[in-house]
Amino acid sequence: MNDTTQFNELLAFFKALSDPNRLKIIGLLAQKDYSVEEIAAMLDLRPSTTSHHLSRLTEAGLVSARAESYYNVYQLETKTLETMSQRLLKEGTLPNVAAGVDLNAYDRQVVKNYALPDGRLKQIPSKQKKFEAILRYVAVAFEPGRHYSEKEVNEILSQYNDDTAALRRGLVDYKMMDREAGGAAYWLTT
Repeated sequence: MNDTTQFNELLAFFKALSDPNRLKIIGLLAQKDYSVEEIAAMLDLRPSTTSHHLSRLTEAGLVSARAESYYNVYQLETKTLETMSQRLLKEGTLPNVAAGVDLNAYDRQVVKNYALPDGRLKQIPSKQKKFEAILRYVAVAFEPGRHYSEKEVNEILSQYNDDTAALRRGLVDYKMMDREAGGAAYWLTT
């Protein structure tokens, strides 16, 4: 199944379950089969509104109807519900829904707000999430796999802000860098 089909199927599934009355209908049908009129009375809805909800659930394959005398009696398709839930919500499916989303947009926005045109920081943010975004911004100045002395780390960080101690401590505290005991050497953790 391609990502677009999977996305559309997942969207239809959640849309079908996104209404409180449809969820109540699913709950009722999980206990017993009911006609439109019975469901409408129990939920204090008009039969036409109830039919609309049942139609949406039927389109999603979650309920089905059978004729009994003059009435259509609806039943929950528990097997379909279980199968769809397992297939659509399996590990890996939900993250695929976010494919194509710019995961770095927040960091870029924070850097834009805190950095001068030359790349230096106007100030170091006090809020944790913004501080982490700034730390990711300055961490790219370090080469993976290379060990740096504290002096070298401070020289690199001073290009961004004079408070090199706060940036250095943040890089270590947020596990973007590690260091030897005593601070003799620093290196990127990722």
